[in-house]
Amino acid sequence: MNIFVLNVACGILAGAGTMIGGAIITHWRPASREFLKYIIALGAGFMLAVVFLEILPDAQEQLPNALAYVLVGYVLMHLAEQLISPHFHFGEETHTEVMVGTSASVAAIFGLGIHAFFDGASIGSAFALRPELGLLVFSAIVLHKIPEGFTIASVMLAAGRDARVGFGAAALIGTVTLVGALLAFSAGGIAPLVLAVSAGVMIYVAATDLIPEIKGEHEVSVPLTVAAGIVIFALTRAVLP
Repeated sequence: MNIFVLNVACGILAGAGTMIGGAIITHWRPASREFLKYIIALGAGFMLAVVFLEILPDAQEQLPNALAYVLVGYVLMHLAEQLISPHFHFGEETHTEVMVGTSASVAAIFGLGIHAFFDGASIGSAFALRPELGLLVFSAIVLHKIPEGFTIASVMLAAGRDARVGFGAAALIGTVTLVGALLAFSAGGIAPLVLAVSAGVMIYVAATDLIPEIKGEHEVSVPLTVAAGIVIFALTRAVLP
């Protein structure tokens, strides 16, 4: 399959994950969200494994000061979340006393939009380097796209918006993911730089957004699921060319 087509397909699927998460919150609203913590745990483990075992070695090989750009990506994501949209969480938003104003909901869209753009950029820049790397990065990112859709849709509902607006916000975030994948893939020559910055964003998302969401869980199955994400990465990498 043509690598560009594969990149587009993965960008669409990643964006669709956000939309599915939004639809679950706005239309289906299942009684239990127990499965969500396992999705988050699995995604966090897989994402960290991809960054430290695959992306960073590749980036350092092609970019002498790759770690500096990783740090830039981490700090950019930190600033975006802390200064623009500090009150949202991955998963269903329950702090309705916080998310009530228009400015809060817009900030959440902007903050998650930046995150989603770098999700797509991670996929596109990885495919620009190696198709195998692109598939691994996509696999890591798609695991947290449904919780991302949960997040933005429930923030909209907590802000007093209706289900249509909540789903529309999730669709917008999903579209931004695809745009990031297209732009990063088209960048070509600066793919190692974009990938290094995206690696910093992925580390932030996994370690600062996802892991804290499950840290308070006392079941041993949750941390074991994080470890399972790492094992699944190793198995996935083993079957790729």
